[in-house]
Amino acid sequence: MLEIIKAIFYGIVEGITEWLPISSTGHLILVEELIPFRGTSEAFFDMFDVVIQLGAILAVVVLFWKQIWPFALTKQEREGKTGISSYLKKDIWSMWFKILVSCVPAAAIGVLFDDVFNALFYNPPCVALALIIFGVAFIVIENWNKNKQPKVTSLSDITYTTALLIGIFQVIAAIFPGTSRSGATIVGALLIGVSRTVAAEYTFFLAIPVMFGASLLKVVKFGFAFTSLELILLAVGTVVSFVVSLFVLRFLMGYIKKHDFKVFGWYRIVLGVVVLLYFGVIAG
Repeated sequence: MLEIIKAIFYGIVEGITEWLPISSTGHLILVEELIPFRGTSEAFFDMFDVVIQLGAILAVVVLFWKQIWPFALTKQEREGKTGISSYLKKDIWSMWFKILVSCVPAAAIGVLFDDVFNALFYNPPCVALALIIFGVAFIVIENWNKNKQPKVTSLSDITYTTALLIGIFQVIAAIFPGTSRSGATIVGALLIGVSRTVAAEYTFFLAIPVMFGASLLKVVKFGFAFTSLELILLAVGTVVSFVVSLFVLRFLMGYIKKHDFKVFGWYRIVLGVVVLLYFGVIAG
């Protein structure tokens, strides 16, 4: 029962931190240190903290279904159109092709070097530095953008070049845990003139194939020989992250319409310092 309560807590942390640009990895490292699972292997946890993100991804699918489903199935959606093309929502298909372009850089890096980067950078000091550096980046970029009008104000304005550039920024998160996938893509999008709202939405949608792919990769590497306890923990963590993500996504989309991301930058800096101090004391 105690392990299930821990899984619930992990799911809450994942559901909150996956979408806010504050690094789910940084938080889960702290949680793992403070309340580790008992009776499971380190390999299981490495897989667990990625796979429970599927719950968070499902929340995106549920909340943004109309914006991401590329088929027109009702008469109202097909009104005035004929033939096979009438069943296709061209703007949404175009968006998905751009998202695939954004996925290519991180997918290539992840498949080839995932184990290498985990061994090199998946440790508290590196995560803390990534938290701090990108926290500073949020503050600097928001100040730099303060009086500028964004060039991209809708998803349809995103070009393939813009999609590729956002994908390149996502590579930073693939290499350095603690950067935050959403943080890296939002910072990159803001830098190249994408509005906050569009940057956030595109980041949410980009997470769908990225997280499904990352989860599949982790499960394949772990294998399918789960114990009953591991299956229960995985299911509980995933369901909880889904429920929590529903609320967090609604909050974030409302928040960024009136506020910038600087508060998340300051939070990242504070968390990074806490991680450095905590693990510095432990190491000392």
